[in-house]
Amino acid sequence: MTEALTLNRRASDVRVVGLISLAHGSSHFFHLILPPMFPWLKAEFGFNYAELGLLMTIFFVVSCIVQAASGFLVDRIGARPVLFVGVGLLVLAALTYSQSNGYWMLVMGAVIAGCGNGIFHPVDYTLINHKISPPNLPYAYSIHGVTGYIGWAAAPAFMVAVASVADWRIAFLSAAVVEALILLILWLGRERLIDNVQERKAKSHESHAAAHPGEGSSSTFAFLKLPAVWLCWIFFFFSMAATTGLQSFAPSALLKIYELPVSAGNYFLTLMSLGGAGGMLLGGYLAKRFSNPERIITWCFAMNIVMGLLLATGLVPFEAIVIPFVVIGAGLGIAAPSRDLMVRSATPSGASGRVYGIVYSGIDLGAALSPLVFGLFLDANLPQFLFIGVAFLQLMIILTGFRVANMIASKPSPI
Repeated sequence: MTEALTLNRRASDVRVVGLISLAHGSSHFFHLILPPMFPWLKAEFGFNYAELGLLMTIFFVVSCIVQAASGFLVDRIGARPVLFVGVGLLVLAALTYSQSNGYWMLVMGAVIAGCGNGIFHPVDYTLINHKISPPNLPYAYSIHGVTGYIGWAAAPAFMVAVASVADWRIAFLSAAVVEALILLILWLGRERLIDNVQERKAKSHESHAAAHPGEGSSSTFAFLKLPAVWLCWIFFFFSMAATTGLQSFAPSALLKIYELPVSAGNYFLTLMSLGGAGGMLLGGYLAKRFSNPERIITWCFAMNIVMGLLLATGLVPFEAIVIPFVVIGAGLGIAAPSRDLMVRSATPSGASGRVYGIVYSGIDLGAALSPLVFGLFLDANLPQFLFIGVAFLQLMIILTGFRVANMIASKPSPI
């Protein structure tokens, strides 16, 4: 009987993770439907690259704001309706892009896409943490992360392929159709995406009462007083700033340092993403096996620091440059499930939507600001500082991770 229940629970977990991961992969897909179309948009409207780059900054800034706010909505009305609205907004964003007749319609599309993208982490992690059995959580985080990398990898290839055989408007329409099909799949599986809001609220009150006997009910905003929450935010800010810096400028930096063609640099970035996807799968196993996530994080990012500094020297042989990129990608992927478990440990009971909304908004702000800073280094003809800066950010990640782990170990903070 027990074995049958375990198998049924595992099957249920697989179906739930599949639906959530499909949605997560689609959000990452929409991160990169616009940049591959920049050459077509430049030819059609005569925009410069600064104007086109500003569209991505708008996207991530809006996503940051929405992500911080949507967590409160998830804790109030539940994750499922917020998920459906977010996916629907991505469909609308792609349709808006496809009908653009000038810059301001593209801005409108970027704002809509940012609103849609901003809901995913509060929704995803609330559902994972409350629908997946604890023994399977590391694997759930792993699969969830892998689909993000798949979304990143698929979008440029899909958009360029469609635009090449048709045009950029058809490419955006095709992206809208893909996202609409995903919305349909989520709707068909909607019964598996129900989370009990009242139960989560009750757990929050029970946790607060146990930690603070005699006090009234906890405030909706009480979690903002927890230092561990803000340290997790800093962790994600540094992490995404480093990743976005590489994604944005590694090809240009390699051109200046090693005289490699930009196409080769983009190839290395693709391999970095594949290394990240493989690392995620291994990271899920390691996170389940070892109970100290900060140690896994330290080893991964220490390895990445060494790789970044090696690239900055300009001494890596041409045929070996691929190795640091694959290692960096694998390090990021291996660390991710341990990172997610660490954030879960820092999250007060019943406040997952709010906490994940705030914490993961650091990702969007890091993605928005990082290209501006590293772009200055490239403009100043200091390409080595891209890799040195990435190494420095990853050192900050290690220090922040240990600080969070120490806080979790020394003082659990239910609210």
